[in-house]
Amino acid sequence: MTEGTSEQSSSAALKPSDFVHLHNHTFHSVLDGLTKIHDLVDKVKELGMEAAAVTDHGTMSGILDYYKTAKKAGIKPIIGIETYVATRSRFDRDPGKDKQRFHLTVLAMNNTGFHNLMKLSTRANLEGMYYKPRIDHDLLEELNEGLIVLSGCASGEIGVALKEDDYDRARDIAKWYKSIFGDRYYLELQDHGHPKSNTHWDVQAKINEGLIKLSKELGIEMVVTCDGHYLTHEYQDAHEILLCVGTGSYLSDEKRMSLKDFELHLTDPRDIIDHWGEEFPEVIRNTKKIADRCDVEIELGRILIPKYPLPDGENEHSYLLRLTYQGLLQRYNGASKEEAEKLDPDEIIPKLSDEVRERAEMELGVMGNMGYEGYFLIVQDFINWGKSQGIVFGPGRGSAAGSIIAYALNITDLDPLKYGLLFERFLNPDRISMPDIDVDIQDTRRDEVIEYCAKKYGEDHVSNIATFGKMFGRMAVRDVARVLEVPYAESDRLAKLVPPPNQGRHIPLSVSIKEDADLRNEYENNPTAKEVLDYAIQLEGTIRSHGVHACGVVIAPDTLVNYIPLEMAQKGVVATQFPMGEVEELGLLKMDFLGLSNLTIINNAMRIIRKAYKKEINLSELPLDDKKTYELFQRGDTTGVFQLESAGMKRYLRGLKPTTFEDIIAMVALYRPGPMQFIDSFIRRKHGEEEITYLHSGMKNSLKNTYGILVYQEQFMQISKEWCGFTGGQADTLRIAVGKKKIDLMKKVKPEFVEGAVKVGGATKELAETFWTQLEEFANYCFNKSHAACYGFDCLLDGLFEGALSPDARLWRRL
Repeated sequence: MTEGTSEQSSSAALKPSDFVHLHNHTFHSVLDGLTKIHDLVDKVKELGMEAAAVTDHGTMSGILDYYKTAKKAGIKPIIGIETYVATRSRFDRDPGKDKQRFHLTVLAMNNTGFHNLMKLSTRANLEGMYYKPRIDHDLLEELNEGLIVLSGCASGEIGVALKEDDYDRARDIAKWYKSIFGDRYYLELQDHGHPKSNTHWDVQAKINEGLIKLSKELGIEMVVTCDGHYLTHEYQDAHEILLCVGTGSYLSDEKRMSLKDFELHLTDPRDIIDHWGEEFPEVIRNTKKIADRCDVEIELGRILIPKYPLPDGENEHSYLLRLTYQGLLQRYNGASKEEAEKLDPDEIIPKLSDEVRERAEMELGVMGNMGYEGYFLIVQDFINWGKSQGIVFGPGRGSAAGSIIAYALNITDLDPLKYGLLFERFLNPDRISMPDIDVDIQDTRRDEVIEYCAKKYGEDHVSNIATFGKMFGRMAVRDVARVLEVPYAESDRLAKLVPPPNQGRHIPLSVSIKEDADLRNEYENNPTAKEVLDYAIQLEGTIRSHGVHACGVVIAPDTLVNYIPLEMAQKGVVATQFPMGEVEELGLLKMDFLGLSNLTIINNAMRIIRKAYKKEINLSELPLDDKKTYELFQRGDTTGVFQLESAGMKRYLRGLKPTTFEDIIAMVALYRPGPMQFIDSFIRRKHGEEEITYLHSGMKNSLKNTYGILVYQEQFMQISKEWCGFTGGQADTLRIAVGKKKIDLMKKVKPEFVEGAVKVGGATKELAETFWTQLEEFANYCFNKSHAACYGFDCLLDGLFEGALSPDARLWRRL
C-alpha cells in the first residue's frame, strides 16, 4: 500500500464511534445474510458505534424494521441497498451477455434519496428482473438525487475491472459515477484486502490498490467497509450452512459457493482502526462523514386512505351519513332500498329506535374524529359492487362485526346489537389505529374484486402484500440435516422430536433442548443430533422465502412506490416489499380479501337450488332460528359444514343439542386447545345438570349467555365496563394488554382494574385480583366473539343448505 501523509499518519485520536459500518446484510438478503436486525443493532451499540447501514441484496424489505429498531436503541439508521447493476440495459436478457451483473452500494442521504431508493428497487424488480432485480446507468442518472453511492465489493463494476487488470475501464467507470454523483460517490475499500486481516484475500488487496490509485488520480474519496453477512465470527460455519440451503448443495461439496475464506461479520471498529488508522485514517473518518450526511425520517402512523369519488354536492361525512341512515332504515325498520333512498338522514333519524340511533351517532362520531369516513365508503363500495355482480361474500369476520355502521352498509350481515358485539373492539376512541375489516369472498371470483379496486383507484395504487416464510424449528432441523447429509429417516425422526407450536407460538429450539425431555436427551447423547441442533439454533428465524399474503391487498391514495418499495413475487404478481404489519404502520389502507372455497360451494348450492327448485335464495334473509337446521346439528349430521365437521365437534354437538345461535357461536369459540376443557361443563350447565355460578354477581350480565363461563374477549371487556367503570376505550386497552401479553401495559391497567372493581363493582380487592389472575390465564386461548359469531353464521348457512339440498346434491357438495 502507498504511504499516507504526515497528517494521516496517526490513529491515536480515532475511537470506535468514528467508524460506521456502511455495508451490512441482514437475513433479508434471503439465504445469504444471517444477521437478525435486533442482534445487529444491539451489537453496533455494544461495540461503541453510533450509526450503521443496512444494505441488503436487491431488496429494502428489512428497512422499516431496522429503522424502528435502531431509532429505539439510539442508533442512527442509514437506509441502503446493495443493488445489482445490469451489464448493459436492465431490459436486456441475453443469457450470453446479461447473466452477469455488478454489485453497487447505494445509501439514502435524505428523504428525497429514500424515495428514489424505493423507486430504484421497485423498477429493478418490475423492469430489470433477470435472475436478480437489476438497475442500469440510465436509472441511476434519472434517480440520483439524494443518494450516496459506494463503488461496491469485488463484484462491483470497478472491482471486476481491476480484477481483470483493466485499469482504464475502471477509471472510465469511476469518472462516469463521479460525473453523476459528484462528492456523493466514494470508492469502497474492503477490510479483507488489508494485510492484517485474519482472512486476507489477495484479490481484494489488488482491488484496494487500484482503488487507492483511482482516488489519487480522480480526487474521489475512499471509505472502508466489511461486507457483513453475519453477526460474529462464531456464526461463520452456520452461514456456510445457510449458503448451502440457498444453493441446494451439501457442505461437503468442494465446488459449492463458499465465503469461508473471508471474515464477513460485524467487525469490531477497534480492529478497523488497527488495520487502517495509521496509513489511511480518512477511510475511517469518511464513514462517519457519510453517516452525518444521511438523515432520513420515515413518518409512521399517517392516514393514507384513497379519496373516494363522491356524488356532486356530497362530502365524505354527508355521504357516509346518508348511506348509513338509509341502511339502518332497511336493516331495522324493514324499508325497501327504494323507499330508503328517497329519504334524507333528517327524515330517517326520528323513525329509528333510541338504541339504534344512539349507537349510530356514537360510531359516526368516532369515525369522523379519526378520519375514517372515506375508509368505510371505499369498503362498502367494492362489497356492494361485488354483491351486485352475484359474487358471494361472507357475513363479515372479526371485530368489524361490532359496528352498526358496517351492518347498515352491508359490509357485515350480523346485527351487533342483537349479539352484544362491541364497537370498541373494532375502533378504540382512545387509540388511533387503522380499521381492519376482513372480507371473505368466494375464491373463484376474488380477483374480480381486486381488479375493480385497481381500475377505480389506479393500477399503480393497488398491490398484493408480501409475507416472509421463516425457517422455524422443524424446518431448520430438516434444512441443516440435509446439508450435512444426515440420512432422511434420521433427519425426519429428529425433526419430529421438535415440539410443535404452543397456542400458535413457535417455541425456540434453544428452549426446547432444555425443556423437552426427549429432545434434550437426543441433544446430550447423540453427537449428530447435537451438531444439527446447534446449527439449527443459529439459523432458526431467518427468512427462507418471500411469498404473497393469502388475503392482504393495499390500496394507496397515490402511486404506491411513493410510499413503499415493490417487488415481483414468486407467483408472478406485484407485491409490497414490506409485510402486512409494516404496511399498516405506514398508514396505508390494507384490506384482507380472503378467497374461501366455502363461499364458492354455497354459491354452487344456490345455483343447484335455483335450477332444481326454481327458487332464488337471498343469503341475508335466511333465518337464524330454522328448526330443521338445529335438528341437523343436534344429530351431529354436519359433514361439509364449516367448522363443525370434525369427529370431535360432532360428538360435542350431539351432547350440546344446540337450540340457539349463541350455542353455535360458543361451540366454535370453545372447540380449540385451551378452552376445550370447559366444553363438558358448558354442556352440563345448558341442560341444568350443573349449577351456573359466577365469581361475582356483577359479572352475571356479561356471562349469562355462556352459562357463567368466560368464553370471549368481549365478555371481559363488558365486565370491565360494568364492574370496573371502564370506558369503551379503556376496555379495549385492557383487551390489548391481556390478549397480547403486553407486560408494561398490563402493569399499568391492573391497578385501575382492581380499584374499579372495588369502587364500582363492590368487590373485595382479593376477589378482583383473583379474577385478574384468571384473565391472565384466559389470555392464552381467548377468542374474539365477533369472529365466533361470524363463523357461527357460516356454520348456519352451511347447515341450512345441507338440510335443504337433495341427497344427491348433498353428496356432490361433500365431494
